[in-house]
Amino acid sequence: MKFVVSSTELLSHLQAISRVISSKNTLPILDNFLFELKDGELVATASDLESTLITTIPLETSEGDGVIAFPAKILTDTLKEFPEQPLTFDIDSSSLAVKITSENGVFSIVGQNGEDFPKLPEKEENSLVNITVESDVLLTGVNKTLFATADDELRPVMNGIFVELGNNDLTFVASDAHKLVRYKRLDGRSDVESSFILPKKPASLLRNILPKEENPVKVEFDDKNAFFTLSNYKLICRLVEGNYPSYNSVIPKNNPNVLTIDRVELYNTLKRVSVFSNPASNLIKFELKANELVVSAQDIDFSISARERLLCQYEGQELEIGFKSVFLLEILSNISSSNVMVELSDPTRAGIFLPYDNENADEDVLMLLMPMMINA
Repeated sequence: MKFVVSSTELLSHLQAISRVISSKNTLPILDNFLFELKDGELVATASDLESTLITTIPLETSEGDGVIAFPAKILTDTLKEFPEQPLTFDIDSSSLAVKITSENGVFSIVGQNGEDFPKLPEKEENSLVNITVESDVLLTGVNKTLFATADDELRPVMNGIFVELGNNDLTFVASDAHKLVRYKRLDGRSDVESSFILPKKPASLLRNILPKEENPVKVEFDDKNAFFTLSNYKLICRLVEGNYPSYNSVIPKNNPNVLTIDRVELYNTLKRVSVFSNPASNLIKFELKANELVVSAQDIDFSISARERLLCQYEGQELEIGFKSVFLLEILSNISSSNVMVELSDPTRAGIFLPYDNENADEDVLMLLMPMMINA
């Protein structure tokens, strides 16, 4: 078995799939890449049992077919040190000895039997749902929601992105019980109404490989697994089992108090004022009255405080409400419009954050943040 491949192209593909490999693998074989040579293509696979990422590299020169498992760390660390050049891999199928020949040297590695690598899950045809999604829609959906997922061992359904397919839209939802993000795309639809919960790790893997993708992505899922097929990559992951909470029921409907303000100005003010908040609570207080927002924080233990006044548009009753500054900054940094609109009802109910001027008519972004009690 023999093939020639570009050092930088191989490194680029392997670095993308190496993010799957866990530092605490239960099976030693999972510390390896699986290389399969067939039909003039090199198919490289990395897995942690829960998620599997596969990439295909076309080859100009290859001899023979076969599979072998390569030590991932040695291979990527070696490839990083090569300038762009062709590398020849010569593999002895019986002894699994591998000779890598560069322009100036020879490197020897011993591989492992590729047959020991875990087999890919089969698709359950009777429950399989498949749709095609534009790559930018999928990427934006993951980007807008991933930060709001939870790390909750008791409620694993909250640890992923809830993807809901409808006849009129495609919705991505994430929540950690303090904040909630709902990102709806009106230009993404499905013939079948269905849903699945995408775990955090495969979602971040998608976020890494989708920016390079120009073609639509084929998404298939059954009761247990999801399959994402891109031009040069394929991601297979086990889905989170369980029912996602009814997210629409926690979004307050009547919010008579509406604040409109420059997003960057508010963000910068929060960055400055939050330095003076109590490190344990990160409490920031908003005082709202006609065309004025006062942002304040204090840490009584160290006798420090900060207060900053901002001009804004505000319609509603005078109001004081508290938020956790860390969550507030996350929400503002994930809204892309220049102005942000905040809808409030009272100090005990969630605030809704919306982009004031949405550039894309097919997008519907809603972010929700639970308030904190302001100690009198």
